[in-house]
Amino acid sequence: MKNETVLKDLFWTGIRAVNPYTAVKEYLKKVQEEIKTDEYQKVIVIGFGKAAYTMAKAVEEEWGDLIDTGLAITKYGHGGKLDKIKITEAGHPLPDENGVKATEEIIKLIKANAGEKTLILCLISGGGSALLVAPYEGITLAEKQSVTQLLLKAGADITELNAVRKHLSRVKGGRLAERAYPSRLIALILSDVIGDPLEVIASGPTAPDETTYRDALTVLKKFSLFPHTPPQMIELLEKGKQGLLPETLKKDNPIFKHVTNVIIGNNRKALNAVKAKAFELGFQPQIISSEIQGEAREVGEYLANLASEAQKTLSDSPKCLISGGETTVAVKGKGLGGRNMELALAFALKVAGKKGISLLSAGSDGTDGPTDAAGAIVDGNTILRAREVGIVPEVYLGNNDAYHFFQKVGGLFISGPTGTNVMDIQIILIEKP
Repeated sequence: MKNETVLKDLFWTGIRAVNPYTAVKEYLKKVQEEIKTDEYQKVIVIGFGKAAYTMAKAVEEEWGDLIDTGLAITKYGHGGKLDKIKITEAGHPLPDENGVKATEEIIKLIKANAGEKTLILCLISGGGSALLVAPYEGITLAEKQSVTQLLLKAGADITELNAVRKHLSRVKGGRLAERAYPSRLIALILSDVIGDPLEVIASGPTAPDETTYRDALTVLKKFSLFPHTPPQMIELLEKGKQGLLPETLKKDNPIFKHVTNVIIGNNRKALNAVKAKAFELGFQPQIISSEIQGEAREVGEYLANLASEAQKTLSDSPKCLISGGETTVAVKGKGLGGRNMELALAFALKVAGKKGISLLSAGSDGTDGPTDAAGAIVDGNTILRAREVGIVPEVYLGNNDAYHFFQKVGGLFISGPTGTNVMDIQIILIEKP
């Protein structure tokens, strides 16, 4: 594919701009002054998310002997070994026993060290909701897994998913901050959520939560999941709704006077870097939005229509349309894929046969669905190549099987773990046909 190298170069430029290692190091210099001023007796590091290892590595290199102890949880294949901070790998997007055990370790670590002269540095990145997992008493991990899976398959967005997860958890919805009190808590956050709402990122363990038990029940009702949800879980949420269980922490809670939450990287920062690089390469770049959402295949068609219209008004310089966000897929088939591959396949169908239009759509963490691919790269020839060998793309799209489509036709983008996570990135190059 003619522009494959350019698309990959632009993608990696965006990833480097939101490198958590660099972002953490920059912010730690400010925090270090506070440590010296307040003379903390203990410095504890905790973390959870796909970028937890990279962030923890930056802290250990920057602070060294200042750290007393620490523990960070990351996704399988995203970890490494450090001296002061223990790194544990666990399940994502579905939580597993490793995540439960590691979360219990974090809870014990906080309990053993919390105090007015303790600083707890909390490193949060995308995936934290699944990796920091402590089901409410009476709820098993298997039950929580089943409900998470049901919501994902139903096409629930991150806000809806987290409204349920927070109310089935002992650490989400500000409850981790509650456990840390009266320690000083500073959370460095790499945002993987549209608009960077603190209460949604990793289900807001260190932030106030405006959702309620009533909201969690409403989400389950919206997707008709009551008959499939364990009865004890419904009972727990109903008790909470009636005020018989403590709510997640709200913004007027005094413990938040001890908490500072800082966004150190987000999707917009990555897109701005892509835009600057595209301009450097001679393109007319335009950021469509950093808040793209909706059904993946519909977004793919929308972006394809934008690209086709942009091509009609093309001057001498080629264009580059850039977007980011997080789409959803309502899974109806039994295939293998992810939202970026599904978006790319729908895009490819719309631009089939057109010259001069190419797209890369990929997860910034290097993962798209339960696959080894980050996403896919397509152009006007993608569908033509498929039809030439008797492959019917509409069948693959209908079966949510974009991965196997691109595996056979070509176009899979396999990046490996990037060490960061700021949702998805779409880059479209438009030239004269």
